[in-house]
Amino acid sequence: MQSILKQPFTNVQLELLKTFSHNLPESDLLDLKKTLASFFADKLINQANKVWDEQKWNGEKVDALLQTKMRKSK
Repeated sequence: MQSILKQPFTNVQLELLKTFSHNLPESDLLDLKKTLASFFADKLINQANKVWDEQKWNGEKVDALLQTKMRKSK
């Protein structure tokens, strides 16, 4: 039986490893972390806004959701 080896890194991880094969000063590393966090936050906000628009959400729907008990009692 032939075993299939799975790549341990994603394409993004591999690209970052190639790009940053040297040490960064701590301040640059912090800036990079902030940039990455901002990138993913922006993508998430854009997705949420798209769903908001597609589902025609408004303040009333949000208030109703906040009042909804979604957990089941044990």
